[in-house]
Amino acid sequence: MAAGLSAQTVDEIIAKYFENTGGIEKWKTLQGVKMSAKVNQQGMEIPLTIIQLKDGRQATIISFQGKEIKQGVYDGSSLWSHNFMNMKAEKSDAESTENFKRDLGDFPDPFLNYKERGLKAELLGKETIDGTETFKVKLTKKPIKVDGKETENIVFYYFDAENFVPLMFEAEMKSGQMKGLVSVNKLSDYQLSR
Repeated sequence: MAAGLSAQTVDEIIAKYFENTGGIEKWKTLQGVKMSAKVNQQGMEIPLTIIQLKDGRQATIISFQGKEIKQGVYDGSSLWSHNFMNMKAEKSDAESTENFKRDLGDFPDPFLNYKERGLKAELLGKETIDGTETFKVKLTKKPIKVDGKETENIVFYYFDAENFVPLMFEAEMKSGQMKGLVSVNKLSDYQLSR
């Protein structure tokens, strides 16, 4: 059994992921995805909902102190976010909008047809995450622009070595106040709803 696990390839891991979550053909028929999440910010848990549609439209809705704040709202042509100072919607700058559009092909999952979209996945080995053995996969996506310069866009995914679903992904933040920090996103409670 251990020899079989160590002989996994990145494509076998990705194939098992899609197989164990409904099959690649069902993934291709998805018209929208809704994710519920919690952000830990300075000891507070802030609930949020992410809605993504096949045509690229999306929104992140944050519930904070009785208010609904929308970030990363893409209407099909422009990217919008709430300004936290005046709580009004503001159109994002051209570079942020362009970077967002470069990731539109990631719906409903960045690993779906990744090779055909020019992305590269590499198996880096195994790591233990929260007591669970995982396969660490490096996904090199289309470059993004930071201050007008093309910059690498790499995300590290950690796939559960037993059932092949991602438990976590992380990426370095390339701009803004958090530039240089690593964003860590943990995944759980996979559900299919109709």
